Parts: sequence; structure tokens; C-alpha cells
Amino acid sequence: MNAHPSGLALRRFELFQELTAEKLDALARRCQWRSVAAGQPILLRQQRHADVFLIVDGRVRVTIYGAQGRQVTFRDVMPGEIVGDLSALDDGPRSADVVTMSGCVIAVLDQAAFLALLVEEPMVARRLMQRLARLVRQLSERVIELSTFGVQNRLHAELLRLANACADDGAKEAEVRIPAPRHADLASQISTTREQVTRELNALTRSGLLRKEGPVLVVTDPPRLAQMVADVRGETLSGSGRPA
Repeated sequence: MNAHPSGLALRRFELFQELTAEKLDALARRCQWRSVAAGQPILLRQQRHADVFLIVDGRVRVTIYGAQGRQVTFRDVMPGEIVGDLSALDDGPRSADVVTMSGCVIAVLDQAAFLALLVEEPMVARRLMQRLARLVRQLSERVIELSTFGVQNRLHAELLRLANACADDGAKEAEVRIPAPRHADLASQISTTREQVTRELNALTRSGLLRKEGPVLVVTDPPRLAQMVADVRGETLSGSGRPA
């Protein structure tokens, strides 16, 4: 467990953008700082504790396992994001497992300190509400995809999300290079098998929409991919028909 003397590591968190350097330093002192190796659980479903985990460095995955052992991945959480805030807010059990996908540095803030921060800093509370609203919208979209899309269309939607996350601002028309995801990881994201993912990726490669370059997957025509997804959703990319 490492002690961090300042709040510099917390500056990247959108949640804390309005906090002064002094307040960030005070918040850093309230945290317990941990270095966690890859492949380690930091939260387990149904656990009964309510600490909030600030992902300072590395990547963690929010996931659950079905009765037959099938993994369903909700999302990957990157540096500058938090996990565990739902239980801190409602005192309920953890709703999913959270596992490190790489070596991570994590700052752990206890429930009492987190709730006090929301009371003392209204802008932090507002940003948290905005974050929760985004999560509801994202998860609503995922539910629609899982319940109404075929495997092919679910894969298209997931690739589009990855491409949008990696696209340079102002370069939406250009090719987008994304770190090539493991086929098993994609399968857990869209609730299918690795073999089906492999078949669909090969089909997209043959069509010219994807190109493999070593550890990178190139989406050659992002607008075409976006239109394919929009056509299946039965809506335009402007957002019509999404949850209000």
C-alpha cells in the first residue's frame, strides 16, 4: 500500500475537475492507495461493503458470470473513472465483479468520506449524477442490442463503440486504428461465443471494412460502419429514439 502525498494523481478525474489543489490533496490523504496486479478481483458480486474505487492507472473490467460460467462484460473502466459508487449511494450489495485487466494503481475512498464529499462539493455531486445518467443510457442501449440484434449486428455496434473511443477529434471520416481486442473479450461483451466473433470478424475483413495490422485492427470506413448500426437500430445517428 503506497502513500501519495499530493492530489496530482486525482487531477485526471472528471468528477473532481472543480476541486482546488488543496482539496485534491486533502482527498488524496483520505484515500488508501493500492497497487494491484493484473487478473485480480477488486470487487465481487454480492459483497457487502461500500468503498469507492478510483482507477488512477491501469484498466479494470466490470463483469458477471452466468450459472453455466458464461462471462458477460458490461464495460471496461479506464484511468480517471470510478467504480463502486452505486453501493456507496444505496448501501446495497455489489452488483458485479470488477477485475483488473492490467497492473493498476487504485485509490480507495471509504463510503463516509465519499458521501461527505458529495454534500460539501455540489459540483462533484452534479458530475456524479451526469455520470450515472450516461451509464443508464449506455446500458439501455446495450439491453436493446442484446435483446433485438443478431450476433453480427451486436459485433458491429461494439466495434463502432471501440472506433468512436479511439477516433481523433475532427477525424471521424478517416480510418480508425484500435488495439485489436481478444476474440474472447469481444464475445463476453456481446454475449456470444469466440467462434462466432471470429467468423464475423473474418467476414468484415473480406468485405474490406476491417484490416488487421499486427496488434491493431483498422476500421477502414467508420461512417459506413455507423450507418450499418443506425440502420439496424431504426434510427439516425442524431440520437432520435434513445431513452429520454
